[in-house]
Amino acid sequence: MKIILAPMEGVVDAPMREMLTRIGGIDQCVTEFVRVSERVLPAKVFRKVSPELFNESRTSSGTPVILQLLGSDPRVLAGNARKAVSIGARGIDLNFGCPAKTVNKSRGGAILLNEPELVHQIVWWVRQAVPAHIPVTAKMRLGFSDKSRALENAAAIADAGACGLTVHARTKEEGYRPPAHWEWIARIREHVAIPVTANGEVWNWQDYQRCREVSGCDDVMIGRGLVAAPDLGLRIKAWQRGDDPDHLSWAEMLTLLQQFLEMVEQQLAAKYVHGRIKQWLKMMSREYPEAMPMLQQMRTLKQVSEVRQFLQESAQLLN
Repeated sequence: MKIILAPMEGVVDAPMREMLTRIGGIDQCVTEFVRVSERVLPAKVFRKVSPELFNESRTSSGTPVILQLLGSDPRVLAGNARKAVSIGARGIDLNFGCPAKTVNKSRGGAILLNEPELVHQIVWWVRQAVPAHIPVTAKMRLGFSDKSRALENAAAIADAGACGLTVHARTKEEGYRPPAHWEWIARIREHVAIPVTANGEVWNWQDYQRCREVSGCDDVMIGRGLVAAPDLGLRIKAWQRGDDPDHLSWAEMLTLLQQFLEMVEQQLAAKYVHGRIKQWLKMMSREYPEAMPMLQQMRTLKQVSEVRQFLQESAQLLN
């Protein structure tokens, strides 16, 4: 019963993976996508998206990290998968779910679900390109504009040799609007002979439990729920054991925010750092009411030094 941290472009990057896996309760991560178009990319591109490649494709806490590729040319994707594995990728995931308009316009992500034959070719070429012991998986939505080809796409992925499939239980057009249609994941799971992971609209233990019951899946991928409540994985596993789950306090979250600031500062230009802190505060406001007032106070801050001082002073007020 794995809990997998979802890839979220611009949100779940290497610093966020590092923070969330340090907290615990996460069994595996998938990176943001590496955009593949016309050529085999240099190693530095893969390592920028997944610096965990320098650590046997694991975060510092030992959590495995799978590299995700996005594109539409089967042969070019195959060549990039081969290159990624040669520099240490422990698995390749293929993106058939990204809903971003800019990505879809360039024939990437969810738009490919309109072409199940191409989906099959992409998975087949990548599967042939990497050693048999390297897992090749895929993530898809239920469709682009409707769900009419959901089963066909799932079968295309499975028949091409993928060893696992994650299904985000909404179409591209449905975006992230609730509800997630977990019953469709159950239909897909019954239609293919490979393991299926459920994804979509899991914010707490009750959602997790109901998602597993409705979908029939053992494994669940969580994105926004884990960013909003970084200890959600630990809480779910405590509930599974029958224990009373601990909850990270706001004081503990402020400490994590300070650590996250330092990590992001090492990877991004200074002008983007405070934006990442504000982004996380906004997302965690769903779980922590203290986050929104702090976000409002931070809106006028422009320099990293100002953000750092503000976080330090806020933490001191709680001690």
